Amino acid sequence: MADLLNLLTDVEGVAVGHSTDLTLGSGVTAIVFDEPAIASCTVLGGAPGGRDTALLDPAMTVDAVDGLVLSGGSAFGLDAAGGVQAGLREMGRGLKVGDALVPIAPQAILFDLINGGNKDWGLHSPYRDMGYAAFKAANKGPFALGSVGAGTGATTATVKGGLGSASAVSSRGYRIAAIVAVNALGSATIGDGPHFWAAPFEQNGEFGGLGMPQVVDSRLRLKGTNITATTIGVVVTDAQLTKAEAHRLSICAHDGFARALLPTHLPLDGDTVFAASTGRHTRDDMPGFMELCHLATIIMARAIARGVYEATALPVEGGQVAWRDRFAKSAI
Repeated sequence: MADLLNLLTDVEGVAVGHSTDLTLGSGVTAIVFDEPAIASCTVLGGAPGGRDTALLDPAMTVDAVDGLVLSGGSAFGLDAAGGVQAGLREMGRGLKVGDALVPIAPQAILFDLINGGNKDWGLHSPYRDMGYAAFKAANKGPFALGSVGAGTGATTATVKGGLGSASAVSSRGYRIAAIVAVNALGSATIGDGPHFWAAPFEQNGEFGGLGMPQVVDSRLRLKGTNITATTIGVVVTDAQLTKAEAHRLSICAHDGFARALLPTHLPLDGDTVFAASTGRHTRDDMPGFMELCHLATIIMARAIARGVYEATALPVEGGQVAWRDRFAKSAI
């Protein structure tokens, strides 16, 4: 469809905002829904960090969220959700409990504490304020990719990671889109070359249009066996889903990790995917839902490759080289 931006904001009723600090080498991305969205999540990494992720288990009572938060900063970054909650509370948003309103904004974090940025922030981390800034910056149009928001300080085994997004429309007209901060212990690229594992799913040259190499080098590449990592993402559709269906959608989006990163879901990754439904379009057929699960896999793989492709190196000593620095000229 001509009006698609190939971004998460292609789903109506969804806004995205970033807070980026290149000196810190970290950032926050806020996903804000116009109305509470049915949501769930799946954690498949061995070293996760999150806030209110247990709340999204299909067996738990609360089934809708006001927003979702992706952040750098490891455990310190969990303060970011408080900033997003503050913004939501200002708007009068939240779950009504008696006379109180409690904004629901679950969060996942990635580890970017030793990427060369200045993390000497004093007594309190900056992430609550960054979360609020990301919330205030949220808009429903185009947003930046690469070394921004939660992807600011992201790295991978071979080249710098970053924040990516992609979207698609199902045969029934449902929109579905993904956003992801790629900070993998493994690699999004094949061997030591420029090709992406997600190449079979690429559309319109969105990450270089290089296709697959003649020889696929699948040897193990890791950024370091004692360095925690984590790729965190969100997939959103406008099709009506139950909480259990959102949970299944998040599992299928993890399949996109497996198609775009090698290896993934490792003991020191904290890989987490949220899935949400704005419910703008009624859906009651199983074939339509299974197609959404299929598309969740593909758009997440594409979003991962885009995040790495769009990334730029941090302006810090010892920062990891970006794909564009190593391959852009030779790929043209």
